[in-house]
Amino acid sequence: MYLNDNFWCEQVNHIPPLDLKRQYKIIGEQVSAAVQEVLTSGYYIGGSSVKSFEQQFAAYLGVSECIGCNSGTDALYLALRALDIGPGDEVITTPFTFIATAEVITAVGAQPVFVDIDAATFNLDITKIAVAITDKTKAIIPVHLFGQPMDMDAIMSVAQAHGIAVIEDCAQATGAQWRGKKVGSIGHIGCFSFFPTKNLGACGDGGAVVTNDDNLTASIRMLKEHGSSQRYYHEATGINSRLDAIQAAILAIKLSYLEQWNNARRQLAANYHQMLQPLSGVVVPQETASTHAVWNQYTIRLTKDSTSSKYRDQVRQQLQEKGVNSMIYYPIPLHLQPVYKTLGYQTGHFPVTEQVCNQVLSIPMFPELSFEEQQQVVYSLKDCLG
Repeated sequence: MYLNDNFWCEQVNHIPPLDLKRQYKIIGEQVSAAVQEVLTSGYYIGGSSVKSFEQQFAAYLGVSECIGCNSGTDALYLALRALDIGPGDEVITTPFTFIATAEVITAVGAQPVFVDIDAATFNLDITKIAVAITDKTKAIIPVHLFGQPMDMDAIMSVAQAHGIAVIEDCAQATGAQWRGKKVGSIGHIGCFSFFPTKNLGACGDGGAVVTNDDNLTASIRMLKEHGSSQRYYHEATGINSRLDAIQAAILAIKLSYLEQWNNARRQLAANYHQMLQPLSGVVVPQETASTHAVWNQYTIRLTKDSTSSKYRDQVRQQLQEKGVNSMIYYPIPLHLQPVYKTLGYQTGHFPVTEQVCNQVLSIPMFPELSFEEQQQVVYSLKDCLG
């Protein structure tokens, strides 16, 4: 299990950060059969495959309702709309996430309010949330980043004390748990992405909103169908956001493998933990005793330089030359993105986030990754670090 200095990394092929072709080799026949069944049925929008997947996914998460939609972005947008959040309202979230989390807040006319993160977990710093709440705050969107669950007990406690809603962004954390409860089932609404790179990924775009609230369910279903709960009768300005029947059929197959794949990710993460701990200048992600992470990404920090991304970028380039491909999630925090200049945030507002953006590197992580490939990753990284 420990890194062997005699391991000759050139004996192993180039390693991608993700390889969906390997997954398809395992489930390809099942997927082809399911797709053919949908095509033969003639029901390409809605129908039994969508309804069946929604029921299966709701049961898996332990919620009463699942509403399939076009993407994780749409899921977040629909959640905000269903909660009647709009102009003049504020929504608290993290500056260290994909733009979609904040983008949907802006899209409904509300204002994103950012809060700094905890460097150990990359998630929102719980201690800083309450001070960001104002009389305009209507919701919190905690992001279970990289498959690492937030402290949902603390989040729900703060939200309840201030009478605000919680929308869980579970895009990277399908199957993750906080104290035995799956993420998405704890807040008022849970939002999921089925983008192909996710733990439960479609063969195209897809998403879902889940909740235990019947009124929210009715509102979301109405909004996703052009604001219509009765054909040609439109109650609100909605959108067209459907989960395709073919994608639903594929997702149903993949859902049956999800626990197996997540367990493989956890074993890979444990291997990385053990092999990377001895390397100076490398900080591995931390998992608390209350979490059950699913490691959509395994993201380390290279701590030699916190003021610039130059060192991290050099190491990444050297790794690529050795056949190890990696990704950077995320190089620019949201509060410093050009689109949010009008919010008035400046460099230094969220120092932990800004430091992390200069240091993070996501190394290969997918269920089919072999231990020999992990050895190559770590050996190559050790060589790059000198």
